[in-house]
Amino acid sequence: MIWKRIFGRSAPDKDAAYLLYAQVVKQARSVEFYTRMGAPDTLEGRFELVTLHAFLLLHRLKNAGKQAKDLAQAVFDVLFDDMDQVLRELGVGDLSVGKKIKSMAELFYGRMNAYDAGMAASDDALEQAIRRIVFAEMEPAEDQVKALAAYMRLAVSDLARQPVEDILSGVLRFPAPLMAEAEGEA
Repeated sequence: MIWKRIFGRSAPDKDAAYLLYAQVVKQARSVEFYTRMGAPDTLEGRFELVTLHAFLLLHRLKNAGKQAKDLAQAVFDVLFDDMDQVLRELGVGDLSVGKKIKSMAELFYGRMNAYDAGMAASDDALEQAIRRIVFAEMEPAEDQVKALAAYMRLAVSDLARQPVEDILSGVLRFPAPLMAEAEGEA
């Protein structure tokens, strides 16, 4: 993101990509994911929630035409530019950053495939993917996994109803995490 400040305004797709990525990160930082849903509040846990929300956005853009495909690529680029910057701020040496980014991109694609398969299959398949990815380092309570799966399904549904034109202009509305729990109880 620093490059935008150094080199000035970017293309409209890049502007929308920055706006969308900022909303992905903001949503991924919602305290409910770490408290009520039990996601690990660690560097890895935060990466997983950013990845999860990036999946939700990219899933929405997947079949929405060429402009949406181009925007999805721009969001991906912004995400990994940000990851590059974070790694450097954490003190990772210049020679190692490229290798780490490549590894993170492979992990990202694996997660996208797992979430996509989980969304296309049963609730159990999505819950297994969440357990394996988000909760890899811990044993979550069953209701936490179910709440996060319900949130993902609600988010996919909500995002599908949002006009693609809004998203292309950088406007994205995720549901509140607690709404998924309330809908699951109804």
